[in-house]
Amino acid sequence: MSTGTQHVCYSSAELYDPSTGKFTTTGSMHVARCSYLTPGFTATLLNNGQVLIAGGADTNGLIPAAELYDPSTGTFSLTGSLNTPRLGHTATLLPNGEALIAGGVNSAGNYLASAELYNPVTGTFMVTGSMKTSRELFTATLLDNGEVLAAGGQNSNAIAPFLSSAEIYNPSTGKWTSTGSLNAGRYNHTATLLNNGEVLIAGGGAHLASTELYNPATGKFSLAANLNTGRTDHSAVLLGNGEAMVVGGYDGSGGNIGYLSSAELFH
Repeated sequence: MSTGTQHVCYSSAELYDPSTGKFTTTGSMHVARCSYLTPGFTATLLNNGQVLIAGGADTNGLIPAAELYDPSTGTFSLTGSLNTPRLGHTATLLPNGEALIAGGVNSAGNYLASAELYNPVTGTFMVTGSMKTSRELFTATLLDNGEVLAAGGQNSNAIAPFLSSAEIYNPSTGKWTSTGSLNAGRYNHTATLLNNGEVLIAGGGAHLASTELYNPATGKFSLAANLNTGRTDHSAVLLGNGEAMVVGGYDGSGGNIGYLSSAELFH
């Protein structure tokens, strides 16, 4: 990965209070991090209430450093480092309280299939089974059965260069197995676990409007209703009523015009 371009990195952090609708500053990270791509580093809420910050890059390139945010003190503290510096990876909290870090790219710009587990009790990362396909900018979703679905993304071997493959991580064995493929290759999409146990995959790639549903019982993806606006780099969240809300992103129309403020609901 080239680091010749200057990037602005930040160590500051802020807290949002939904009761007041305001942000306030809190303690700063020990390591300033910036995004060479989206996403850069990851932030994962652990079962003890702390937040694990892992990976990403600073002005000198990729970093293995990880740290914990303690909301009771409003401070960050360093913890064990990643075995492989990476960005564009995913972080998923497992039922046993460990965090699964998977994929991304390394300092040489190579796409990664490797994965590791963060143990909050020991504060260390341990290597676990590697994915069958190296990938970055994919989604990782914790399923109701405790397994993790990794879907889509991109790598140097992908066509166009979007991946349609998907695979499942089993925490009890530490291994990945292939599952059904997406109907459309995509990256920078969203994946939302619905109340019925299925996973809604929306947008991504070349600003796709298509969506699909993954059924863990059959291991297959099926096409669902299209978005009203094709988008990538958007966000999606499950609402209390069971609907999925898709917000913002970019529609590819060029310049600032392409950035979206629109939102839509999947019922």
